[in-house]
Formats: sequence, structure tokens, C-alpha cells
Amino acid sequence: SRSGGSLQLVKIDVLTIFPGFFDSPLSTSIVARASEAGHVTIDLHDLRSYTGDRHRTVDDAPFGGGGGMVLKPEPVAAARRALDLQRGHCIYLTADGAPLDQDRCKRLSLKPHLVLLCGHYKGIDERVRQFAVDEEISIGDYVLTGGEPAALVLIDAVVRLIPGVLGNFSSAQEDSFHEDALLDCPWYTRPAEFEGLPVPEVLMNGNHEQVRNWRRVQSLRRTYERRPELLARVELDDDERRMVDRWKQSETTGGTTSAFERDEL
Repeated sequence: SRSGGSLQLVKIDVLTIFPGFFDSPLSTSIVARASEAGHVTIDLHDLRSYTGDRHRTVDDAPFGGGGGMVLKPEPVAAARRALDLQRGHCIYLTADGAPLDQDRCKRLSLKPHLVLLCGHYKGIDERVRQFAVDEEISIGDYVLTGGEPAALVLIDAVVRLIPGVLGNFSSAQEDSFHEDALLDCPWYTRPAEFEGLPVPEVLMNGNHEQVRNWRRVQSLRRTYERRPELLARVELDDDERRMVDRWKQSETTGGTTSAFERDEL
């Protein structure tokens, strides 16, 4: 957070065997602007530079046999010492980590120093996870070729939450999952009609209370349709609970989603 109006600076170090993977994504859009404005510094470190043999070997066959290779512990340990990363909050990007969600992103955006460790091949020597890693994170229930895409997702999700990064911080506060588990509502801009599809009238009548209510209903509706399990985490008032019950009843009686459109708070 800000202290006395000073700029919040987050430092991110990325340990990877493919630093070039990050060049274009980190040099464009909001992350690049955040770096230029001094909100975040992102440094890439090639683990091959911290190997001890002339072949710059970073992997080896697993003990006990089996296919694939495992990232060795020595390059990670050497990089942490040489770069003085021991005090940073080290995150290992791995398919068997805890899921990345908005709450975790908000928490990470408050940490002054993140160290992202990108796995590869079959993973990384378990002893690295014991001596170096503070947190293990997955971006989904699927397997990537390496931790680099996951690290980019985490960087983007965290950096945009640093105060001052987005020109209008309220846009971050209105994202899906911000204060509760609801998905975001639909958004519209000009023209008022496009290829026969009009903007909902409620968004153009100037009544801010009606707009707020409409957006709340649409968020509830979208969450119910796409991620109904999230509603268990949402505090609903009596009117909202009755509305959700009507949606459930409509499903069981063969109703259509057009019933959603008529609901108002």
C-alpha cells in the first residue's frame, strides 16, 4: 500500500531456462507501462548462467528411473545466492500447486518482492521445493510444457492490482471476483445499436441506482449460468435468494434463459 503518498514498488525476479519467452509480453500493454512508471521492476534470470559445467546442464534423469528429465537443484541454489533472492517470496509454478485466484493475486500484489521459479520437463528436484519455495501455484487443472506461461499469467494478474497501475483503479475493483465470488456483468459502449443489437435501455436512462441493480442482477445471472458453485460464497439478500430460486425452478420446469432477462432487484 501507499505510505505518505509514496509510490508502491514491487520487485519480481523470474528464474527460467527460457528468458526470451518473456520478452514480447513484458514489453507491451499494462505491464510495460507499470514498469516504465516505476510501479514494478521485472528481471529475468537464465538458470543456465548458474550451472557449473561447460555444457550448462540444468537437468538430469530422475533417480528410480522413468521417462523425462528433472531440473537440478544446484542452479537454483546458485542463482538465489548470487542474486540475493533468499528474502523474496518464492513461488514455484507447477500443475500440482494451489489454484491461482483473485484473492491470492490481491495478497501477492502487496508483497514487495516476488521470485517466480519456472519448472520444466518433469518438474524440479523436490529438495528445491523444500529449501527455496514459499508457495506453489497452479493456473489450472492442465499441464503446460513449462512454468513460463503460468508465470506470465501471474505477473499480469498481480501487476494490474498494484495501486496506480490502472488509470482508473475502480475498474480493477469492479472485476470478476473482486469483493465476492461473482463473475463480472456485461459491459457496452457506443454505438447504441450494432447490427440490430441494442444496448439495454437501463444503461442509457441516467438512473444510477437502476444501473447498479441491473449490473448486480446480471452478475448473479452470469455466475449462476457459468459457475453456480461460486454462489455459495456470495452473501445474498432475500430478494436475490428468491431470484436464484426462481432460476432453479425455471430450469427444473424446462424454462429458458429468457426468464433471466426479466428479473430485476
